[in-house]
Amino acid sequence: MTTLMFILGIVVFAIGLLISIAWHELGHLSTAKLFGIRVPQYMVGFGPTVWSRKKGETEYGVKAVPLGGYIRMIGMFPPGSDGKIEARSTSPFRGMIEDARSAAFEELRPGDEDRLFYTRKPWKRVIVMFAGPFMNLILAVVIFFGVMMTFGVNTQTTTVGKVSDCVIQQSENRTKCARSDQAAPAKAAGLKGGDKIVAFDGKAVADWSALQSDIRANPGKDVTITVERKGQQLDLKAHLIKNQVSKTDGNGGYVEGKYVYAGFLGFTPASGIVEQSFGQSVTRMGDMMQNGVESLISLPGKIPALWDAAFGDGPREADSPMGVVGAARVGGDVFTLDIPPSQQIAMMLMLVAGFNLSLFLFNMLPLLPLDGGHIAGALWESLRRNAAKVLRRPDPGPFDVAKLMPVAYVVAGIFVCFTILVLIADVVNPVKIS
Repeated sequence: MTTLMFILGIVVFAIGLLISIAWHELGHLSTAKLFGIRVPQYMVGFGPTVWSRKKGETEYGVKAVPLGGYIRMIGMFPPGSDGKIEARSTSPFRGMIEDARSAAFEELRPGDEDRLFYTRKPWKRVIVMFAGPFMNLILAVVIFFGVMMTFGVNTQTTTVGKVSDCVIQQSENRTKCARSDQAAPAKAAGLKGGDKIVAFDGKAVADWSALQSDIRANPGKDVTITVERKGQQLDLKAHLIKNQVSKTDGNGGYVEGKYVYAGFLGFTPASGIVEQSFGQSVTRMGDMMQNGVESLISLPGKIPALWDAAFGDGPREADSPMGVVGAARVGGDVFTLDIPPSQQIAMMLMLVAGFNLSLFLFNMLPLLPLDGGHIAGALWESLRRNAAKVLRRPDPGPFDVAKLMPVAYVVAGIFVCFTILVLIADVVNPVKIS
């Protein structure tokens, strides 16, 4: 049964992956057609074509390898400086440029002269290229908000999980009390596991983050803590002391290895599934975006540890880069967890949403052959054309993105090598959840 559920999880993730890719390419397709650009092909996947059907001037299809997708727009690059689509050259770099330019006009038909991608104004080209990643962002936001506001998320609550016996400075890294240790204020006040804190010093408690902030902001103060215990409300008196505690991230979590001196009560909050309000969901979504950007920036620094996890005996870190295969395995693991089916569905949806958020951020990198590279090219063209107008100089014409194809091949080569490394790590030392 476990194996069957694991396979089912992989299949569900694969379906979510295909929908995400198709949704991305639909953004490119719809805006390209809106601006009158001819699109001969819309494909989900790579490799041999499994199914296709031509509707109007566009062939729609699915290919065998579901690791991406594409649409083909004619005239992605302008003709060369000599006005020709293809010029012969023995230079390998020049050959890359010519091959790219030739492919852009491969399906040119009579009457297409006004339907070429490069002839559209820069702002229209930016919209076409941005539409794909933006569709992934929309899908990620809708799923994230839907899950957080309906299913809820696992978060620290205002219910007491465990009461500390004594006061220990966080940096001491010990759990056992010494004879000289002072009793924890929570224990002295009579706080017990299972108590739900509903008010702190007369003020209603909204969530764990707010309660944590109130406790830390009042060292040395005598406070009244109102709790719900077995259906009754009790007022407990506690004297908060000043103690060394872990620095917080502002959302109830902790910053590893960083300490501050603040008010201390001495208990561990219980975790539970809590539905989020719209405001809380917005905050969490903002944190996810920030974490995603930071993860993308720190990606090169994680390669040594990833290499060690793939080819050495190093551990696979929880925040290690993960590819489609690794994500699919996590999807399989989700359906084997001993949790309610509703939470399995919520975790799977969050996994698909995270994949879409990653697609958005990754594709926005200003590098060819990514969408961000074409956006950067269009913006540069707009900048230099407007500058020429202001300076009353001749129009420099469209920016020839094809000249950057040698760089694009280098970038693509790096991406391929990184993808292979992640794939190997995902197979031999996968990221695991519990």
